Amino acid sequence: MRFDKIIEDIKEWLKFYSEIERETYLALSLKENNFEKLEILKEKVKNCKKCNLSSSRINPVFGEGNIEADLMFIGEAPGEEEDKRGRPFVGRAGQLLTKIILAMKLKREDVYITNVVKCRPPRNRDPKNDEISTCLGYLIEQIKIIKPKVIVTLGRIPAKVFIKSSQPITRLRGNFYDYQGIKLLPTYHPSYLIRNESNIKLKKEVWSDMKKVMAFLGLE
Repeated sequence: MRFDKIIEDIKEWLKFYSEIERETYLALSLKENNFEKLEILKEKVKNCKKCNLSSSRINPVFGEGNIEADLMFIGEAPGEEEDKRGRPFVGRAGQLLTKIILAMKLKREDVYITNVVKCRPPRNRDPKNDEISTCLGYLIEQIKIIKPKVIVTLGRIPAKVFIKSSQPITRLRGNFYDYQGIKLLPTYHPSYLIRNESNIKLKKEVWSDMKKVMAFLGLE
């Protein structure tokens, strides 16, 4: 083999590996930057007093999970257990959501979980429109930072936030909608399944919805 050909091959290999190193560096830098952005946003939520819910909460519940998640779950608001622990979906509904995620061949650490409203409404009532509108900016920022491929909204309230429709959740669920280039699929809230535990049809419908998400993400 000619000496100049060996030199050219070495140059090509060096160029190839330098490109890999550059892409790896950029990916790590982006991840660190997104982590910092989420931490800054989390601190804002921690100190937020924009609505009356801040005066009755124990802990704000920002969200948790993989900051590079392809899949994001969005509920309506924290409950009693979430308020105590400062984590989303850790009560009975959260335990059921975890089972659903595992059945999808994922773990909680693979997805990102949050709520529309970051503080618990008194006695677990529905969040009011002004509370939703006041808190919504935090959620929008979370979505922009994480950039999931699919958002699953849990229950009628988060579905209505993203889908301007008068149709009930029974009609909205199971269909893909578009949110700024992200696939969005509404389904029932896990607490609704718990309240209607004997209704097998509801469970089958939720699993059917999740199978659509799995197919889109290539998890089947």
